[in-house]
Amino acid sequence: MATGVPPRVILSGFADEAAINKTAVEQFVAFSALGLSYYSIRFIDVGQGVKNVMKLTPDEVKEVCQLQKDYGLQVSSLGSPIGKIKLKDVEDGTKNVYVPFDKYLQEDVRRACELAQTLGTKLIRGFSFYHPKGEDPHPYLNEVIDRLGRIADVCRDAGLIFGLEVEANLVGQNGYLLAEIYQKLQHPSLVLVFDGANLVVQGYTAAEIYDQYLAMKPGLGWMHIKDYRRPQRDAKGGHVDEDMLKNFVPVHLGDSGHEVILRDFASYIPELEARLRPFGVPGVFLDLEPHVKGGGQFGGFSGPDGMGVALRSLCRLLDYVGIGYHLRDFDDIRAARGF
Repeated sequence: MATGVPPRVILSGFADEAAINKTAVEQFVAFSALGLSYYSIRFIDVGQGVKNVMKLTPDEVKEVCQLQKDYGLQVSSLGSPIGKIKLKDVEDGTKNVYVPFDKYLQEDVRRACELAQTLGTKLIRGFSFYHPKGEDPHPYLNEVIDRLGRIADVCRDAGLIFGLEVEANLVGQNGYLLAEIYQKLQHPSLVLVFDGANLVVQGYTAAEIYDQYLAMKPGLGWMHIKDYRRPQRDAKGGHVDEDMLKNFVPVHLGDSGHEVILRDFASYIPELEARLRPFGVPGVFLDLEPHVKGGGQFGGFSGPDGMGVALRSLCRLLDYVGIGYHLRDFDDIRAARGF
């Protein structure tokens, strides 16, 4: 029965994009000032230089946890690089590294799970491995499915969810391939993460991106929000030079077709909330990763002003399509003061 209450999402974002120097304090000041209560952790400087979250020492993790509390923030997802390594130990002209999978599973994947638990999130973002550059990804699907199933097993044993992001140059480079991976695995601790800009940069049109969103929809766990205004590529798919991408834009200016996608997504939010709830996930996250001042293979930058521009763009679009959200207000301030 309809209640008249709009479906709601939880707004989050990659906090390192908002900080000029990526210090923890810069990140948390920017996000709390923007009214956000959640963030995804990826790169951060806790006093010993900028590190990927996977490289933080126990003392640095402890400091992050204290700073989160001080600024009223919680972690939505661990922005790990799990799965952004070569599937095969072959030279293909890229700088991607190869790590024997059993070692990777025991060290990196378990490390990501430990960090997620300590930082208080149930979600780990990850990827679908690099097949040799220039080759068709389809012949590598079965091997990737086996590896991702083993990663998801580790996450399940830790009470966590592994979110597989669609991104160029990986085996799961488009929505159809990710949907096939999800359908063949049917693993309760594996979900898919939609990212429209990561499809625009491969030359797909808004109509094609919507079709790929629909393919991914049964497996969706959350969304990344960024967009891109492309000069049209000559071909779709294929290798993308991520370091040459210059045209990231706020969500209302790009070519992903987010309005149509989010209108459809609105009706799916209650079902997705119900699927996530048993894991202790507080709701459905939209995770800002705007890259409006630049982006590449392992991250991006928006600055505090760019993150504000991107957030306001998203909020206007959510208002337009009828999806609710919450930014910190005076009631939150009163509650923090104990009133």
